[in-house]
Amino acid sequence: MQTVTYRWPAGVASQTPDLLRWTGFAGALLLTAGAWAARGTALALGAAIAGAGLVVLAWALLGRTRTDATWLRRTLAWWCGPLLVAPPLFSMDVFSYLAQGEVAAAGHDPNVVSPAAGASPEAVARVGVYWQETPSPYGPLFNTVERAVTEVTSGDVVAGIGLHRLVAVLGLLLVVWAVPRLAVPAGVREDTALWLGVLNPLVLWHLVGGVHNDALMLGLMLAGTVVALEALPELRWWPLTAGVVLIGLGAQVKLPALVALAVVGTALARRLGGGLVRFALAGTGMVAAAAVVSVVTSLAGGTGFGWVRALGTPSKINSWMAPSNWPGFLAGAVSSPATAQAMISAGRVAGLVLILCGLVVVLNRQLRGGISEVTSLGLMMSLIVVLGPVVQPWYLLWAVLPLAACLPEGPWRTRVAAVAGVFSLLVPPLAGNFSGRVAELVIAYVVGVALVGAAFLLLRRARVSVAAQS
Repeated sequence: MQTVTYRWPAGVASQTPDLLRWTGFAGALLLTAGAWAARGTALALGAAIAGAGLVVLAWALLGRTRTDATWLRRTLAWWCGPLLVAPPLFSMDVFSYLAQGEVAAAGHDPNVVSPAAGASPEAVARVGVYWQETPSPYGPLFNTVERAVTEVTSGDVVAGIGLHRLVAVLGLLLVVWAVPRLAVPAGVREDTALWLGVLNPLVLWHLVGGVHNDALMLGLMLAGTVVALEALPELRWWPLTAGVVLIGLGAQVKLPALVALAVVGTALARRLGGGLVRFALAGTGMVAAAAVVSVVTSLAGGTGFGWVRALGTPSKINSWMAPSNWPGFLAGAVSSPATAQAMISAGRVAGLVLILCGLVVVLNRQLRGGISEVTSLGLMMSLIVVLGPVVQPWYLLWAVLPLAACLPEGPWRTRVAAVAGVFSLLVPPLAGNFSGRVAELVIAYVVGVALVGAAFLLLRRARVSVAAQS
């Protein structure tokens, strides 16, 4: 009986991370080139899928090497480079941003007036069918960003996408700054946190390539959490206030950022001595701060408070990724659409109840010192993502980023990485309706999988047999 083991040969071992870096860079180039050419050919779409697969492969293999934080930041820059000039990838939401910006620039409230009612026909035609008649679900800070982009670019589509991508990159830079600092008190190595939390393909696809405003939300939320938590040991009130304001601004992009205020408020209560009274006082302070930031942002943006009525807009979509909707989908397969919708509504109520109960449990454990602040943030965001009424692949980043900063090496970290890898390949690089193009999509995935498989075999050839034991 022989057992064959493999390792990188001496002299190549130190070059292995560089080889993987350039493999990922080649994947990003191929993804970008394929995306530009994919409007109509299965081969080009297959190249884009192969490019995405190469990046995922290089990222997964990098997780088994040892690199320093500076090297990982440079690798992130290389992998992001081609995506900065790519067309919008994996989602067409940026075209909704542009249309909503036109609505705001025309003096209307985008949370009340839909693109179909307030934007140009050209802008509306680029928006997904559902969002054409639907007002913006975003907060007043992002409404202001949308309007500013439209006013600066005079409605030019290419320039508008470029500016929205710049905003996303600025948000990503805040994430890159914050994640390692959140990892320090949790005892997680900086390079490990950066690999899972920043370099993973979900960040590349959806924050940079997809131009999602989650980049700005997450950047403000995580940066504010860092500033606030670092101010607590010595109770430096001005930095603490600044951190709370940053988190509040993140919530004015998307509301889930408010969860970080619950974490900071609980940490403040614990710092002041703990107990329910201090917890209630600190919580009241966080709510008051969030309200002040909301009022100031709403008034400064000039659109008013219509965003409050639009908070439930995303949940109008029956998201197939959301577990709370699955009972309804199953009911719909054997019963009427009305029964299915009733089951979906019931599932969402149950999900909301479970979220609230879970938040209470997590915050109680944090208040008693059972878990760290970053772990608390990761767990609560996980509850919101998994049990919420809508799940999109980029929503996973709400949980993955804080979890990357607190999970030590082990099974749970591996599971989170595996989920991120799977979700990064669930959606084709070019978003859209493939219902009439199933054959094209199948051929493209066959081509993509074949190219990635060949690349994997080439990478394995760099390994040599080093031991044979009878």
